[in-house]
Amino acid sequence: MVSDNKINIWVVLRTILLCFIVFVTLYPFIHMVAVSFSGKMAVMSGEVTFYPKDFTLDVMEHVFGDKRIWVAYKNTIIYVVVGTAIALVFTTCGAYALSKRERCPFYKVVNILLIITMFFSGGMIPAYLAMTWLHLDNTIWAIVLPPAVSAWNVILMRSFFLNFPVEIEESGKIDGLNDIGILWYLVLPTSSAILATIGLFVAVSHWNSFFNPMIYLKDADKQPLQIILRQIILQASSTDQDVVLGTAAENISENGIKYATIIVSILPIILVYPFLQKYFVKGVMIGSVKG
Repeated sequence: MVSDNKINIWVVLRTILLCFIVFVTLYPFIHMVAVSFSGKMAVMSGEVTFYPKDFTLDVMEHVFGDKRIWVAYKNTIIYVVVGTAIALVFTTCGAYALSKRERCPFYKVVNILLIITMFFSGGMIPAYLAMTWLHLDNTIWAIVLPPAVSAWNVILMRSFFLNFPVEIEESGKIDGLNDIGILWYLVLPTSSAILATIGLFVAVSHWNSFFNPMIYLKDADKQPLQIILRQIILQASSTDQDVVLGTAAENISENGIKYATIIVSILPIILVYPFLQKYFVKGVMIGSVKG
């Protein structure tokens, strides 16, 4: 009986701890949603906690009523889709080649150079000069090509390919497949976990990308969501807020604008993540543990 009571106590303590962690994690998001739908005076007086007070849609109408939001959403989706596709192709090809140590020329040299890039980079100015010299500035390629290959992603996927059964690859060679055929017909169909993991890493990185678009994209109609959201926040923070927001200013708070833009930015990723979670966990574990 004493042993059972101790186990029950630990179960209760673990449950309380997990509930506390869930609360601490969810509360900021719940609070932001509540503020986004609350009136200006309620927000300024600090009366909003878990639910909206003086419910209003003025903040959301202001954010989504800005035509730049929809153009920025379109641009961001294009950058995410194209950038993720290119990154998966380059990462998969590089990782699969490096997983064949005995047949990869200059394997050690390439591996060392790959690891060095995890700690050192050429710098912002050389990167900008390279984009300008190649005439890629102010184009989609300045956004999707520089982060196309990540050393960490290549190493993670290479570890996954090292664990791939050699017998399956040998059966492909017996059937007349070359390395590309083995990769396409045998390896990739069983690699959904690692592909989803790397794809999620890259997609989130492109979705949250701010600095590169800011320095490379000059045209407003090419700018992604993060740039436009920053402009909306700066306008809401201006001293002449009534002129910027118009007649709706009397019921729109600065914090409401900030929190609404945060929700607009993170909501699509939150909606996509549950569908990729099982692949994400499996891909990270398989790609990082050998044996």
